[in-house]
Amino acid sequence: MAWFGILSGTAMNFLSVYAARLGGSGFQIGMLAATSAFVNLILAMPASHVFQKRPVGRTVFWTSVLYRIGYLLWIPLPWLFAKQGQIWALIGITLLMGIPLTVQAIGFNALFAAAVPTEWRATVAGTRNMVYSVTYMLSALGAGWLLVHLSFPVGYQVVFGIGGIAAMMSCAHLFFVRIQPAVPSVPDRPAAPVQNDPEKPAVRSNRLSSLRLDIWRTPFAGVLLAMLGLHMTQYFAIPLFPLFSVNALHLTDQSIGIGTALYYLTSLIGTTQLNRAVRRLGHRKVTGLGFMIMALYPGLMAFAHSAYWYYFVSIVGGYSWALMGSAYMNFVLENIPENDRPAHLAWYSIVLNASILIGSLAGPFIAGFIGLAAALLVAGILRMAAGYAIFKGADGRGKIQAISSDQ
Repeated sequence: MAWFGILSGTAMNFLSVYAARLGGSGFQIGMLAATSAFVNLILAMPASHVFQKRPVGRTVFWTSVLYRIGYLLWIPLPWLFAKQGQIWALIGITLLMGIPLTVQAIGFNALFAAAVPTEWRATVAGTRNMVYSVTYMLSALGAGWLLVHLSFPVGYQVVFGIGGIAAMMSCAHLFFVRIQPAVPSVPDRPAAPVQNDPEKPAVRSNRLSSLRLDIWRTPFAGVLLAMLGLHMTQYFAIPLFPLFSVNALHLTDQSIGIGTALYYLTSLIGTTQLNRAVRRLGHRKVTGLGFMIMALYPGLMAFAHSAYWYYFVSIVGGYSWALMGSAYMNFVLENIPENDRPAHLAWYSIVLNASILIGSLAGPFIAGFIGLAAALLVAGILRMAAGYAIFKGADGRGKIQAISSDQ
């Protein structure tokens, strides 16, 4: 997680900023997130079947290697393409990286659930978030300093190189994670009774069974709907931040690095209170509360006029991520049967990536009509509504009914 923090604070953190400085449009920056989500959306369910025949640990390791090699491909792009060519090349590489990422994302959540006992998940998630925050904070500051002191685009090539090396080191440590043998998944449901042709209904039944639509008839459907609202409103704003920082606030890379560092410093401090909050409220309510506070990040950003306001907003956002970012996956996992994780996580992956795809494209599209500041304000309102819905749950037909340990 420490190495992944370095990757996130360097290459991942400054990718959208780099695209904005190359003159990328809101649609292109949205596509950087949407392309990977599109691949995940298509391949999530087939990817879940991979773990029925292969061990989770080794599969996660090798797919993570294939995925993270893609970061190294960002480095030579300035030597090969003009500005617009680089943006589309980044989108294409991200699209290809989405193929192994789909398998890794589903497998890693299953690996985490299998390797960490339920009673330790909040502690482990908090510790991982703490380590991630420290390395992200330090690497973002260092990357911002490098980008100020190195010429464009050499500075970004160096930052992408540091991120690529950190990505491969993270894979190396992932190799040593050991778990107990996985519990076999629930056997397929029996085929529906046949009446006329004995073969065609059976084939249709098997295909439907492989899609695991039965999961939508369980209480987990409420969790999926809750996460759909959360992630869609989350990613609605994400493509808008680099555009607003570069084109409206005219921040330097060093200022963006300082803001990112403050974000994760606050997240680090907030993480120390995670266990207490989870014991008192449960993962569902902590997720909802954290996301309601996170609504202030785009809401206040809409009124930013200087780097100092940007720093203040980063501090608020970091504290909210300490709560929401560490709790929401545990909220999902505690509602999944232990013997049927891959299929449930596949549906969560589908919901997540549908949210990323829709939100990442909708945000810049709406901003094109009402402006960046107004779109950020809308994002804040939508996040507040989604967080409140999760925090309160809901009774009544057709509303979110998420079951968690505190009910």
